[in-house]
Amino acid sequence: MQLDFSIILPLTILIAWACALLLVDLFIPKERKGITAFLAALGLALTLGFTVTQIGREATSFNGMVTLDGFATFTSALILVSGLLGIALAYGYLKRMGIERGEYYALMLFSITGMLLMTQASDLIIVFLALELLSIPLYVLAAFARPNLQSEEAGLKYFLLGSFSTGFIVYGIALVFGATGTTSLSGILASPSSLILTIGAALLLIGFGFKIAAVPFHMWTPDVYQGSPSAVTAFMSSGAKIAGFAALLRVFALAFPNLSADLTDILWALSALTMIVGNFSAISQTNIKRMLAYSSIAHAGYILMAFVPFGNKEVVATSVAAGLFYLFAYVLTNFGAWSVVIALEKSDPSTGSGRGLEISDYMGLAKKYPAHAAAMTIFMLSLIGFPPTLGMVGKFYLFSSAIEGGFVGLAVIGVLTSLVSAYYYLRIVVNMYMREGDPTIEREPWLDITTAVMAVATVALSFVPQWIFQLAGSAVLKLF
Repeated sequence: MQLDFSIILPLTILIAWACALLLVDLFIPKERKGITAFLAALGLALTLGFTVTQIGREATSFNGMVTLDGFATFTSALILVSGLLGIALAYGYLKRMGIERGEYYALMLFSITGMLLMTQASDLIIVFLALELLSIPLYVLAAFARPNLQSEEAGLKYFLLGSFSTGFIVYGIALVFGATGTTSLSGILASPSSLILTIGAALLLIGFGFKIAAVPFHMWTPDVYQGSPSAVTAFMSSGAKIAGFAALLRVFALAFPNLSADLTDILWALSALTMIVGNFSAISQTNIKRMLAYSSIAHAGYILMAFVPFGNKEVVATSVAAGLFYLFAYVLTNFGAWSVVIALEKSDPSTGSGRGLEISDYMGLAKKYPAHAAAMTIFMLSLIGFPPTLGMVGKFYLFSSAIEGGFVGLAVIGVLTSLVSAYYYLRIVVNMYMREGDPTIEREPWLDITTAVMAVATVALSFVPQWIFQLAGSAVLKLF
């Protein structure tokens, strides 16, 4: 058997660090759990450093079941950055909400380990193992605010629906294996097409659709996002989405390009439905977490647009690079928006849940906290796709690649739904600047730093997006 453990060195370091963190946390006093957060961030930073050293390297190991390439390196780095931002948001939030426990950070590291493995998986068995390692800690994190009933409900719903979607993936893997005699992505590619193989691929698409919250597999998202602790929701909406799209791309681009004629129309419909349902459902929301949940669904639809031409080798590389760029822009903007949401959230001892989560709670924010209002405005404009923000550049790349691939109708739907999204995003801006209120925010150093850095990056990087797009392009170049 071909074994090269250096290929999974960052992953190995992180999982060993997470196991050690569980033990070390036992000796850290309850009132000093910030040390655990620092150690978790240090582990992620070290893992990110080792990941960066693998730039430009391409190799396979474990009999081709794990692959290291530019795509894995790019998405892994993005996931690790999401983890660091997730810790920054959670550092003060957990203490303020009375749920600061050291196992939070260990669970986050275990979930990130699953995400890293997902980006490197080149065998369906590894995809399944990575999916479970990613998901199980998230089920616990969603219910982390016990005995808050909303949080417990969120964890239970996520667990039940996640288990249901896993069943689709396992059954899909079984059908693919029955049709081809292998679970290797390269082996599946070399096998002839058949009806059973097509059905297996469709079942895999359903399972991945759940992870990325695509319509009609999105029903868990609003309740789970609203009930989970906000720091968990922020991390979940970014990290899990990156890993889900990474697996979707690698599996379908490498194993099922021969089925593109059968699956392209399905992906087109999924993308269009996800954009339409996500944006129109967000209009009626009054809770900011539910609104951002439907926003997350809508953005999954935009990113899916990049994967529609996965069987067209002439345009797929550019299209997928546009999708990766949009993921990068979404991660920065999304964490920035959640940092402001977390700053306004207060603990409510009478209910055990948070206060300050209604859109009406943002009234008068600009007068009392102009910096936070300006940052939130930047994030809302970026989510709309308004210049000068990374979101605008990302949507330009996405819509351009869709038109280049011949999917003009899909691009038109993307533009029209972006206009719809302006209504509910700008409603927050109107409340902040044009209505009277007396909001209060929590001034926490890491939270303020995250808000400021994300706001500056969202604007500044929009003026020099070429190098990010080129980096994304080089990441997918060898994938096809």
